[in-house]
Amino acid sequence: MTEETPGFDEQQPDVPSGATSDDAEPKAASSSPEEKAAPAGDTGQDPGLVAQLDQVRTALGERTADLQRLQAEYQNYRRRVERDRIAVKEIAIANLLTELLPVLDDIGRAREHGELVGGFKSVAESLESTAAKMGLQQFGKEGEPFDPTIHEALMHSYAPDVTETTCVAILQPGYRIGERTIRPARVAVAEPQPGAQTVKAEESAEADDKESGGPDEG
Repeated sequence: MTEETPGFDEQQPDVPSGATSDDAEPKAASSSPEEKAAPAGDTGQDPGLVAQLDQVRTALGERTADLQRLQAEYQNYRRRVERDRIAVKEIAIANLLTELLPVLDDIGRAREHGELVGGFKSVAESLESTAAKMGLQQFGKEGEPFDPTIHEALMHSYAPDVTETTCVAILQPGYRIGERTIRPARVAVAEPQPGAQTVKAEESAEADDKESGGPDEG
């Protein structure tokens, strides 16, 4: 009978039933050192993702341009509406004041004849003040040069004491609102007397000769 030497048999690790010896071996590293050094994410860019990003950027630029264009159109629309509103308001005021001009003419004639007294005077002055607040301005004075853009000549004459066509009488005052004339001033005009300019020129030349000692004698 053979004697068993104590400690002779090496103890094998326990292997579960059904497992092979390969399973009992320690598992080798699943990746090489190069693979372990690689980052978790892929450093390369996906061409499809880049193309989608370019499309998004292009679409964003187009939408931004559309928004800027719409904003500019809206600002222009607001300015146009405000301009039209002011124009309509000015036209309405001008139409109203035009209808009041005959009344203002009557008030002016009554003032010239000394008939603007009592309660009528108070009402007339209140009406004139209200019209002035709405922008109505009266113009036209005797002695000012005739301007066909703001004057309407109803009478014509010659005068030796004028050097240009001059308003010598205001038959009906003119009215304007701002720079807009709603009725020209109706006036009587006088022009220089025919030949008066020649006579004055000769008289001026003679006066100059006298001051210089007269013409040279030969």
